[in-house]
Amino acid sequence: MSKTNTDKSLVIVESPAKAKTINKYLGRDFEVKASMGHVRDLPSKGLNVDIEDGFTPNYAISPGRKRTITSLKESARRCKNVYLATDLDREGEAIAWHLAEALKLKDENTFRVVFNAITKNDIQKAFARPGKIDMHRVLAQQARRVLDRIVGYQISPLLWKKVTRGLSAGRVQSVAVKMIVDREREIRAFDPKEYWLMPAVFSTDADSALAQAWQAFLDAGGEKGHTVAKQNHWLAEHSAFRADLVSVNGAKFHVDNESQAMDIYRQVRASAFSVADIATRRMTSRPAPPFITSTLQQAGANRLGFSAKRTMSVAQQLYEGIDLGSMGALGLITYMRTDSTFLSQDALQSGRRFIASRYGRDYLPDKPNYYASGKGAQEAHEAVRPTDPDLVPDEIRQFLSDEQYKLYDLIWRRFIACQMAAAQWDTTRVDIEGKDSAFSCRYRATGRTLVFDGFTRVWTTSTEEPRLPALAQGNSLNPVNIAAEQHFTKPPARYNEASLVKALEKEGIGRPSTYASIISTIQDRGYVEKIDKKFHATDVAEIVTDKLNEFFPNVMDLAFTRHMEDQLDKIEEQHLDWVKVLDEFYGPFKGNLEKAAEEMKHAKAETQPSEYTCPDCGAPLEYRFGKNGKFLSCSTYPTCKFASPCDKEGKMVEQVNELTEHTCPNCGKPMARKSGRFGPFLGCSDYPACKTILKMDKEGNPLPPKPPAEPTGLKCHKCKTGELVIRQSKRGPFMGCNKFPRCRTIVSMKKIDELKALAAEGKWPPATEEQAKDILGTSDTAKRKKATKKTTKKTTKKTTKKTAKSSKA
Repeated sequence: MSKTNTDKSLVIVESPAKAKTINKYLGRDFEVKASMGHVRDLPSKGLNVDIEDGFTPNYAISPGRKRTITSLKESARRCKNVYLATDLDREGEAIAWHLAEALKLKDENTFRVVFNAITKNDIQKAFARPGKIDMHRVLAQQARRVLDRIVGYQISPLLWKKVTRGLSAGRVQSVAVKMIVDREREIRAFDPKEYWLMPAVFSTDADSALAQAWQAFLDAGGEKGHTVAKQNHWLAEHSAFRADLVSVNGAKFHVDNESQAMDIYRQVRASAFSVADIATRRMTSRPAPPFITSTLQQAGANRLGFSAKRTMSVAQQLYEGIDLGSMGALGLITYMRTDSTFLSQDALQSGRRFIASRYGRDYLPDKPNYYASGKGAQEAHEAVRPTDPDLVPDEIRQFLSDEQYKLYDLIWRRFIACQMAAAQWDTTRVDIEGKDSAFSCRYRATGRTLVFDGFTRVWTTSTEEPRLPALAQGNSLNPVNIAAEQHFTKPPARYNEASLVKALEKEGIGRPSTYASIISTIQDRGYVEKIDKKFHATDVAEIVTDKLNEFFPNVMDLAFTRHMEDQLDKIEEQHLDWVKVLDEFYGPFKGNLEKAAEEMKHAKAETQPSEYTCPDCGAPLEYRFGKNGKFLSCSTYPTCKFASPCDKEGKMVEQVNELTEHTCPNCGKPMARKSGRFGPFLGCSDYPACKTILKMDKEGNPLPPKPPAEPTGLKCHKCKTGELVIRQSKRGPFMGCNKFPRCRTIVSMKKIDELKALAAEGKWPPATEEQAKDILGTSDTAKRKKATKKTTKKTTKKTTKKTAKSSKA
């Protein structure tokens, strides 16, 4: 006899992918539905926080979620119990509470279930022990949301007035920008110091032709040179090795000028060398802990070249479930937002069992490896790990996209390695003495030989350690090459994705689950540019940082931001009163806000002195801020109107103003070749009377102007007032709103016929942006469907190839 709906229980999760995976473990007694993420939030227009009434938030149903709410309400009404199975972090807890509020669920038949992984065992355990919504976690998340809204919505309008429109400020975002700006200024202010090194190559072989052979080998490497590994291999084959000068006449070697370096160099070259001392000891190297969110993002950036956002997006797919053919949809990894390195007993046992069977008992330590989590980590959560070690990446590769395979392989290897035996190395240190009458010096060489590979069999570590030849104390050595090299100290490196995540974590700024969105936002807002994978602060970032530092010192202070993060955590952990925590912040903040509104100067009204003088009138030039960033302007402006672009370092861009054979398409006068902040271009020689500008190709010829935008008759779904027009780009035509730059809507040309048909039926534009996204295929649901379709297609293709090969065989 089949169950009626009233006998069933409703389970609500965030996404359809998660719903699909969970559904197969629960059976017919449960109906699993997706909320499609957040169903309630603070509306985007206005502050929507009543500060005077204890920071009461004014929540509303999220755009495009009314139909979802109606459907869930109907399902909840028909079912006897409701299980809220949203993610196990604070945000998941908040989503569960918002669902309960929006659906008006009764407490007596509403339950909260949490699980670390979407596997049969974890799901059954969670539903066997359902709980209730943890309001302390909800209030901790609410406090964070309200605080971020207050900072963002009250400082951002000030920046629009005092700097430029479109800027935003954020409690964590602005501090992250400050860290990048501070690093930029450190690099700019860095004063390189000279120092000298005297590396040598020694050999036990007395062959005098060896020096020539070594130089010939180096020359064959060309401009880039041979890799260190290749050089070490050549040296090992010729019983040679590198060493560094460590002392001269008993004192530590340090030289900062050429004269002194050359004097020592002459004496070193005249010395005779022998082995003074050899020491060898066994070293062990332990594996790194399993991944937490921050280390996963760092490894994703360093090893795979993934952005933090991409890493988290792919990890979400692996967590929610991948269709593995006959095995069905399986969650491949545990929950990816965690700050704990804790591993459950089940995980430890399955990992150790796999290691023993796959690699042998030698690779298995006597006891499991345990790792301490960072301060404040929640031990109830687990590290990011594979749900089943037996699902070896290479064996399920046909079901995964390339990026899913790469990230799963990384997580799988890190987990297996963390439970393997330590690697063992024999490390040898050789001291080499050089003597010449009253002069003595000492060189040192180190080498490392792998005795037992241990965890490195799974988790490869790059090593450039040289191999030393057989040596004994007193052996004479032949100097193959001795060089005197001038060096200069280098400034601190700019942040990249991995190092910025590491710095944010070290400083306690934000939380690992927010790093991806922080890094994405500061790029989208134009505060930083990524050049060669490194973050560079823009002029706007420097100006905004200075203004916020001056008027909002607490918001921009790293220690205060860290303190606020701790206080927000304590709302959950120690049950602090969330209103008092916000009160502590808002009092001083309100005063700063009022002062800034009155005293903050507009960025365009401020100037900074420069080292340049005006070529027109001889007055000093100064830096000003304009719509395109920083530029040089005459200090006597408006009397003298000379202006010049400058580069990122503030250096004047040399003005090119040579007439060409090309004529202005608007006034007929000659066009002049000029250079600006963004490179060379053609400008009318009658400027400023005629302001025509043309882009140039590589040969200096004017590029044809872009054709005018072509109307489509389709209304813009985002701003509702503009119209979609066809524009041209390097990648071909696309549709964009004619209200650009105020409205930045972009739509694929592939959709034009479909949208025109919908418009003819009166169905375009739809009532909500979420409905428009569904039609355009840009909603989260549509993207997931597309990704699943792509993976299925790829899997089918691979299976067909395998079948074809088998048939041929």
